[in-house]
Amino acid sequence: MTEAGTGTKAGAFHTGTYRSVFREAGYGEEEIAARLAQTWRELFEDGDETRIYYETDDGMGYLLDTGNLDVRTEGMSYGMMMAVQLGHKDVFDRIWRWSWQYMHMKEGPGAGYFAWSCLPDGTRNSNGPAPDGEEYYALALLFASHRWGDGEHPLDYGVKARELLSVCIHKGEDGVGDPMWNPDNKLIKFVPNCEFSDPSYHLPHFYELFALWADPSDRPFWQEAAAASRAYICLSCHPETGLAPEYAHYDGTPNDERGYGKFFSDAYRVAANIGLDWEWFRADPEQPAIAGRIQSFFADKEPEDYRRYQIDGTPLEEKSLHPVGLLATNAAASLAAEGELALETARRFWETPVRTGERRYYDNCLYLFAMLALSGRYRIWMPERA
Repeated sequence: MTEAGTGTKAGAFHTGTYRSVFREAGYGEEEIAARLAQTWRELFEDGDETRIYYETDDGMGYLLDTGNLDVRTEGMSYGMMMAVQLGHKDVFDRIWRWSWQYMHMKEGPGAGYFAWSCLPDGTRNSNGPAPDGEEYYALALLFASHRWGDGEHPLDYGVKARELLSVCIHKGEDGVGDPMWNPDNKLIKFVPNCEFSDPSYHLPHFYELFALWADPSDRPFWQEAAAASRAYICLSCHPETGLAPEYAHYDGTPNDERGYGKFFSDAYRVAANIGLDWEWFRADPEQPAIAGRIQSFFADKEPEDYRRYQIDGTPLEEKSLHPVGLLATNAAASLAAEGELALETARRFWETPVRTGERRYYDNCLYLFAMLALSGRYRIWMPERA
């Protein structure tokens, strides 16, 4: 196997050892396992006020954005990643079948991508894709292939993942459509037909694995993309607060043309992405400092007063739509952050229940990911060795 990562080779990819911040914070293994199982049940099985996953009579299932009453590739691919991490193959397959039947575009300029928003009956709200969905679909499918093996179409997970990754970087070479990554700077775009980015889309830890398991001819691209994204995260995060904007230009500066140059909902994910990249690969020595700045910025703030912020930390009037999600991602940054504040942030998250009510979808997705990460159970599923 080709080596991944450029750092000290101390990350979980190289060692096979996953850190449990919750255990370091004083919680027992049985307690942690029970809490993680409870969180899965609350989101996928029980409770009208907490669940976000629903099954259909024809053997499929979907995650509902409860605030907007639609089904998004973001949530569907998140659900697949959660399911493969926790070993729920039936749920994984139900979500993937729904995605393939209703969201996967078979023709037109978006062929090979997934329509980012549908109604719960499968009717498309848009024929455009959102790249964060595609990258989560691809890695979840690869992990499923490694954990369970490929089945018959459309459950030939590895085949579907490699096809999707190829489309993401080669789309448009025949003059039809656009790629999801800029072919020159190797940075992911906000959407394929634009030339700016979303810092929270940057998942260099995913790209390291794509560089191992994508089509061989594409692997150098993904290795370059991992390095480019790590550099971009550093550029887009403010040097004092660590906050990143929702949209940013390729030089990392906020893109506020439509008002998305502030720290708000999308940008919350940057902290969690930094934490997991550090846990898996330990490739960028700047990441612990960025994670620490983010946690320090929020250390004296209560979730009920979380707001939209300029990335320099200036608070704006609008309150956060997803305070539980922000609390969760800040806690997930503890995988990279150091010191007692990192443990305190994890404990604060542990003491917070999943969100209820109509806005619960995004918060609770980030919540379960943070539970996985901080318990040491957000893992790299490797192919079986012959």
